[in-house]
Amino acid sequence: MHAQESAAVIFGLDPLWFAIGVFALTYVMIMTERINRAIVAMLAAGVMVLAGVMTQREAVGGVDFNTLGLLTGMMVIVAITRKSGVFQYLAVWSAKRVNADPWGILVMLTLVTAVLSALLDNVTTVLLVAPVTLLITETLRVNPYPYLFAEIFASNIGGTATLIGDPPNIMIGSAVGYSFNDFLYHLGPLAVLVLAVTMVPIYLIWGRGLKAAAEDRQRVMSYNEQEAITDGRVLVQSLSVLALVIVGFMIAHPLGQEPSTIALFGAAVLLLLDNYPRKAEAQTRAVHSAFAEVEWVTLFFFLGLFIVVHGLERTGALTLMAKYLLDLTEGDLGVTAMVVLWGSAVASAVVDNIPFVATTIPLIKSMAPSFGGAENLMPLWWSLALGACLGGNGSLVGASANLIVAGFAERSGHRIKFVPFMLAAFPLMLLSIAISSVYVWLRYL
Repeated sequence: MHAQESAAVIFGLDPLWFAIGVFALTYVMIMTERINRAIVAMLAAGVMVLAGVMTQREAVGGVDFNTLGLLTGMMVIVAITRKSGVFQYLAVWSAKRVNADPWGILVMLTLVTAVLSALLDNVTTVLLVAPVTLLITETLRVNPYPYLFAEIFASNIGGTATLIGDPPNIMIGSAVGYSFNDFLYHLGPLAVLVLAVTMVPIYLIWGRGLKAAAEDRQRVMSYNEQEAITDGRVLVQSLSVLALVIVGFMIAHPLGQEPSTIALFGAAVLLLLDNYPRKAEAQTRAVHSAFAEVEWVTLFFFLGLFIVVHGLERTGALTLMAKYLLDLTEGDLGVTAMVVLWGSAVASAVVDNIPFVATTIPLIKSMAPSFGGAENLMPLWWSLALGACLGGNGSLVGASANLIVAGFAERSGHRIKFVPFMLAAFPLMLLSIAISSVYVWLRYL
């Protein structure tokens, strides 16, 4: 975007420095977590418009409604699917497939978490898997920490593999036009490799010590997974719609459709199927219930953040930052890709990866002329996706999924402490980024 050199904002201040100041303050407030991040983002967006950095029309133009629509549609679909009990069924079924062996259960729950994180999204997945994990580990009388640790890693690694798995990927895909298949083809194989490699140190640190008494294992084996299915009709309808939506994601690009259209249409179809037999009052209650499950706080956080970053972009601040980064890497695509990969990984471990990615997307876009056009930026986009998604494993605050698991653990009396988690997680995260560096270098550079 062009810089607004001539126009001054409120009190005659320079728009460039005003926008940078608002953005920096927003970031600090998000990091301190003293005020809910949605409130911070919405206030900052309002300040950008009211101070004169941009008009309301320009602010709305900076909102990525494809990202918001995709997230909303998937949240509604999962909210209705959850009522069937299918996710609890999957967890109990997985535990019984390995005869309730503690290490076998850890591997199975990790795989279930990774696959669901790729097909739904990682935040939803841990909301579904963590409570069942705590139930199973309590029955086995084993420490739940290794299980929850592995599931945090699996949720972020699995989320890396697809367009819909992790919010950074949704944002990158929407901004660049990459399809569901693009993410699956370029990042899927690496996600499988990283997950396999990550399980080795987890086994060496905790796996060998996981033992359970025969009678405790027998109690897990006595669980009836069929009892988890509470509504067969909802199960068939929701899984059918979910399968069609995923197929829709795969063929959306050739058809010229956006993923958000597929997700929102799928949500509408499932709402219709779920409510059609009910009377008007019951329909109202059911629709309210489904929409209550949508994470509106996250959506309004995105909304405000898009506007704040757009204000930064309009003043030319991101162009200046891109120029500085290119000067630093001397315009070398390979070096720039490695800086983006490692920089986003470390940054995403320290702060939430969503605001970082929201800022970095227009930053990378502004580098297009230096590398001979937007089509040559592919190594940078995959580096950003890998760094942001896998970097989220580096600390407890690195990704939303991590905090949700920590919340469940604390409520059940198994508090996950920040520093001990980071001492184990950060080196494992760096290992995954080292593997990603080799992958990016050999495949794209």
